[in-house]
Amino acid sequence: MPDPPPSPRRVFDAHLHVVDPRFPLVANHGYLPPPFTADDYLTRATPLGVRGGAVVSGSFQGFDQEYLLAALRRLGPGFVGVTQLPVGVADERILALDAAGVRAVRFNVRRGGSERLEHLDRLARRVYELAGWHTELYVDAADLPDLAPVLDALPKVSVDHLGLSRAGLPHLLRLVERGAHVKATGFGRVDLDVPAALRAVAAVAPHALMAGTDLPSTRASRPFADTDLDLIADAVGADLVDAVLYANARALYEPTPRVGGAASHE
Repeated sequence: MPDPPPSPRRVFDAHLHVVDPRFPLVANHGYLPPPFTADDYLTRATPLGVRGGAVVSGSFQGFDQEYLLAALRRLGPGFVGVTQLPVGVADERILALDAAGVRAVRFNVRRGGSERLEHLDRLARRVYELAGWHTELYVDAADLPDLAPVLDALPKVSVDHLGLSRAGLPHLLRLVERGAHVKATGFGRVDLDVPAALRAVAAVAPHALMAGTDLPSTRASRPFADTDLDLIADAVGADLVDAVLYANARALYEPTPRVGGAASHE
């Protein structure tokens, strides 16, 4: 008898953007992205085996969450949000966003549009203590040594796009050793050997690596291609492919019990 067909690939897209023209955008260095709605995303990503994902706020969305909440309602169960917040945000707003499916706060060091780094420690600890959120960084990993005194003490951190640079990879791996997660995303943005970087991160902490599309790849030198998922699968090998494409990110974005013993929340 012939071998059965392989199981369909499942993907939790750890990094995607939605650009909805119904909501305000803020030009970043004169740049405004073209529309890419939740429906556009579903059309593009569903054939890839995507079963959930993280909608990430971009520099051009500032502190607006209304677009994000609308996107999560449209995308449905399995999708969560990553937002940008001002340091003075009320506790009640954080908890309301958590109830709506937001699971992380983002600091966009590379492009701006988020809270200033001087507030990183305070805001990251606050959202973790209130809602169990982690902190996401869009940063060139070459700059991580300057942030190490703060990042090393934070409870939960992830870094976008493999840390972007070859020079930053050793610093990224050090952060992974201390518990950070890394997004295998944005290959059109990076200046490094992608397969080698994937293998290096997986060798340090197999649970740390999370795949994503980075759709619609705004301002990247090349957009996401379906073959990027094949590249990831080939680099990490059959034993890790499901973890990297799905389970690692699914686990990171699961609702976390609040500090102090309160029950987890949907």
